[in-house]
Amino acid sequence: MTAGSVGRQVRLPRLLGVFAHPDDESLIAGGLLARHAESGARTAVVTATWAEGTARAAELAEALRVLGAGEPRLLGYADARVPESAPGAARLLDAPLDEAVGQLVARIREFRPEVVVTHDAYGNLSGHPDHVHTHRVTVLAVQAAGWGRLYPEAGDAWEPGALYLATHPDSAARALGSALSRPGRAMFSVPDAWVDVTLDVGPWVERKVDAVMAHRSEVARGALPGRLAALPPGERARLLSTEWYVRQGGAAPAEAGFGLGG
Repeated sequence: MTAGSVGRQVRLPRLLGVFAHPDDESLIAGGLLARHAESGARTAVVTATWAEGTARAAELAEALRVLGAGEPRLLGYADARVPESAPGAARLLDAPLDEAVGQLVARIREFRPEVVVTHDAYGNLSGHPDHVHTHRVTVLAVQAAGWGRLYPEAGDAWEPGALYLATHPDSAARALGSALSRPGRAMFSVPDAWVDVTLDVGPWVERKVDAVMAHRSEVARGALPGRLAALPPGERARLLSTEWYVRQGGAAPAEAGFGLGG
């Protein structure tokens, strides 16, 4: 069964994405989010950095509307490299780990996702420290959310069925890295054999592109959304039409990978 037919014929599992910055959700997992939302599944995103009232938080709201992923859920920490992203708040990297995990446990217990998706342990191709730390916080929070005596103030226990890590296999990094990474920067990818799910998101790539372009400040400053905006539409679609995921903790269950495998 193809990804497209699954997305259109059955309701996929409730999906929660947890990402470091506004735009990560669109660039890294925009096709997956759009696919789940189109199936009728509840779909949401938690963003670790940037605060309400900032320009990038408003752009995130527009991108999530395009993807069908509800309203922004912001932890409100500051980006490691942009103090004005959350005036007066600690950087995500400096916040007490227990505090950040507890905040995310509360979001997981409130939304009750069947699947959680986040950055891989390398922080995706860029290795951004906020990506790496968001991975750590998410892995701990997914485990803690199911243990009712941990963070009892965060609501009733809820254990997601699966945690997937968005990644790039080595072969894709070699083929796509020159377009997705700045020249001279190291790229972080995983052996192809580690990838559990290769997802064709071609049916949703226009929506994914529109969500990426909603992050207008990143387009304007020439970050990855801006570099993608400068490409011909066909090349942009080629770069964004496949997503890769590693299942945290072992092989996918029989039920079609909780909507990711098949």
